[in-house]
Formats: sequence, structure tokens, C-alpha cells
Amino acid sequence: MDIKELVKTLNPHQLAYVNLDLKNPQNGEYMLTVFHLLPGRNLNLLQAACEVSAESSTGTNFLVQTETPFSREMNSLVYQVDLEKNLVWIAYPRRLRDRGGNVQNILTYIAGNVFWMKEINALKLLDVRFPPSMLEQYDGPSYTLDDMRKYLDIYERPILGTIVKPKMGLTSAEYAEVAYDFRRGGGDFVKNDEPQANQDFCPYDKMVKHVKEAMDKAVKETGHKKVHSFNVSATDYDTMIARCEMVRNSGMELGSYAFLIDGTTAGWMAVQTLRRKYPDVFIHFHRAGHGAFTRPENPIGFTVLVLSKFARLAGASGIHTGTAGVGKMAGTPEEDVTAAHNILRLVADGHFFHQSRGSIPENDKDFLQDVQQDIAHHAILQDDSRRGIKKCTPIISGGLNPTLLKAFIDVMGNVDFITTMGAGCHAHPGGTQKWATALVQSCEAYKQGIDIHEYAKTHEELAQAIEFFEKKENKEIRHSERAESN
Repeated sequence: MDIKELVKTLNPHQLAYVNLDLKNPQNGEYMLTVFHLLPGRNLNLLQAACEVSAESSTGTNFLVQTETPFSREMNSLVYQVDLEKNLVWIAYPRRLRDRGGNVQNILTYIAGNVFWMKEINALKLLDVRFPPSMLEQYDGPSYTLDDMRKYLDIYERPILGTIVKPKMGLTSAEYAEVAYDFRRGGGDFVKNDEPQANQDFCPYDKMVKHVKEAMDKAVKETGHKKVHSFNVSATDYDTMIARCEMVRNSGMELGSYAFLIDGTTAGWMAVQTLRRKYPDVFIHFHRAGHGAFTRPENPIGFTVLVLSKFARLAGASGIHTGTAGVGKMAGTPEEDVTAAHNILRLVADGHFFHQSRGSIPENDKDFLQDVQQDIAHHAILQDDSRRGIKKCTPIISGGLNPTLLKAFIDVMGNVDFITTMGAGCHAHPGGTQKWATALVQSCEAYKQGIDIHEYAKTHEELAQAIEFFEKKENKEIRHSERAESN
């Protein structure tokens, strides 16, 4: 059955939510989406798409008598269908959205009740495009990677970071000591792991106090500034803000701390609250829990790209975007690198949409100059909020170690990210400080264009890291081969 015949199967209710002749859907009046859709309840693809369109905008499962001519103008519209790939494009009038820059309001529509409909067996939001008139209403990041680079005086390389391991169970003093060791070895950035809070063995106030003391000591000894990302996720608004204020009032220098929020579990309101209340702080979005709806094999949910685009819209300074198959986490270069580029760049191509983050015309000569500066990895939009939404930083974690740094940079295509290696910096008996030094040496080898094995001949810490991790990798390969043969 072709698309013309499918249109004939639609009832009057469904017909109100489709327009396959929609003129120029990229005219600025619509937020555009692409879904992968498998219909249920004996519906064909177009019928199911229209039901999704209705549920995610103005409608329900029947025509209602309370419609008005204006409310019908707010209907979302199925405007394109790919019958072979089960893809549907839906255009949402931008005026449906809360004008207060409310990301959860958008997702409540397009990634809310639609996932629980009987009319679908699978529904995955693959990509989204925001028109300039919407971008102007959303905060976007305030404190960016460019600001962190300026504070740390680090350019032309990644920000080298770690996650303290074990992720839980250390006292506040033990935790601060591990952070000190990493910084003393040359590392730049340390983060709380995502479940760290106010446990009895590591009280939050003591943790902040000891981290501040240890950071001061490391800065004095190394002569380089450092950053710590504190998890401020909490029970309620007041507790979250109290944790932020505890860090702020600890005596730590502005720029030396970030606020980590478990954005997927704490919610978009928490992310946007931090962005608005602390525009001078790096807002670190940890995405714990995202795999439940972003993994490609999950038939219902949305992609890493969609999650990352919304994090930038909400004002996150950085969000974890995956290791693109280089580390231990699921994720491919197409998936993870596309997400990373889309949150970094002023203009970028997603899985389906070309997205400009500009709020002025894309052909404006000043905007085109910004695009060229952005491609050259220069700072843009830092003092010019009218031209677009600032960059959001890819944060890379999950199974990386000093021997894999170049491999990831090659896949990523640039060095504009923060890497937070956990076990990769704490696993070897040589200790955290040496492995931080090995990470720095790996980065130096990359910058000088020297193979790490060659560089390791005169750098003991890197040589030990290579020996340890390659031995571990070979052991895992042999174990895998034995398992397959059995």
C-alpha cells in the first residue's frame, strides 16, 4: 500500500494531524522531529503516526466538541513518512511551548504519554530541530568550556580529569586524598561520582572542607589551578541550593568548582534551576539512567543526540556523551560523536536535521564569520548572547585509560572535551599520582605526534601504564577466545 492509499484509511480525527503537503516546514514556525515507529492495534504506519501526533500536541484519541479554529492551528502535523524504514516526521507549532524556556514542557509532549500508547509497539525519537524563535526563549549554557580553559590556562588539549574510585565507601579525608594525588600528578579536573551525596561515612560538609584543603595544597605544589565538580543532586530544592552555597562559601575560588547534577534522575527543573541561579558556575549534567531509553536496542525512548541537544538547550555547561566505542560503554562513533559535535558547534548535522544554534539568520555575514571561527575551535558567543546558544562540553567517561586517549581524540576529531577516567587512573598498584602523570604524558605524546610506545621509552609512568593496560587487554582477549571456543 502506497502513501496515497494510506491517507484514504485515515478517519476524520487522524486527518486533522497530518499534512503531507506542508509547505516549507523549516520556515521557523515548527519544531521538527523524526521518530522510528512500529504501529500497534492493527493500525498502519500513517494511522499510528497521526495518533502519536495528536497525543503529543492538542488531541486525544477522539475528536472533541471543544475544539476551536485556533486550537486546530496548534495541531502537530505528520508531514513526511518513510514506509520502508518506518520513519515519521512530525512538525510541532513552536507556540505550543512554554515561553519560559521550559525543557520539561517540550519533553512532556514529544516524549511523554506517547510512549504508553496502545497504538504503538515501538516509538523512538531520533532527532529534533529547534527553530531560531524557540532558541531565543531558552537559556543555553552560560559558563562554557572556553571559560574553564581560560581559568585553567589550558588550550589545544582536552581537560584531563578523573572520577574518584571506589565510587563509594571512602571517608571524606580518604576521598580528598585521592583527589589530591590525581592533581599532584598533573590532572586538571576531579568529579564526585554520580551517587555521592551525604552518606554517614563521608559527610558532605566534611567532604567539601577536605577537598578544598587538598586542592589548595595541590595548586600550591604544582603551580596550576584545578577544578572539582561537586554533586549537588539532593532530596529537594532547598537541600540542593544549600549544597551549592556550602561549596560557594567554603573559600574556594570561583572557577575552581562545578556543580554536578544527575539530570536524568533529578530532572530538567533541577538542571535549569542551577543554570539560572548560578550562571557563573560550570553546570555538569551527569546522565545516569539514560541507557534505559537511549540505547539503540531499546524500542521506546529517544537517542543520545536528542538528550544532548536538550541538555544544551536547558543550559548545561557539559554533559556526558559516551566513549564512541573506545571505552567500556555502549555507543558507536555515529551515535556519540554526532551528539558531541551537535552540542559543541554553532551549526552541525544530526542524524536527520541540520541544526543552527543561531538566533539570527544563518546567512548573516557576522554569523557566517562566527561559524568559521567555531570550525577553527576559537571562542565564540562569549560576549554576544544575541547570536545564538553557547557551546555545551562533551564529557567523556567509561572505560578510558591513558593508552586510549589518542584513539578517542582520533574518533572525536578534536580535543574540545573533558575526559574523566576512573579505574583508568586508579587501577594499578603504582597509584593514582603516577597514573595521572601517565595520562599527562599520553597527552604530551599526542600533542607532539609521537607514538605512546616510543614516548614511553623515556617516561616511566606511561611505560608502566602501557604494560598494565595492554596486559589486561590481552588477558581479556584470551578469556574471550576461550569462552567462544567452549
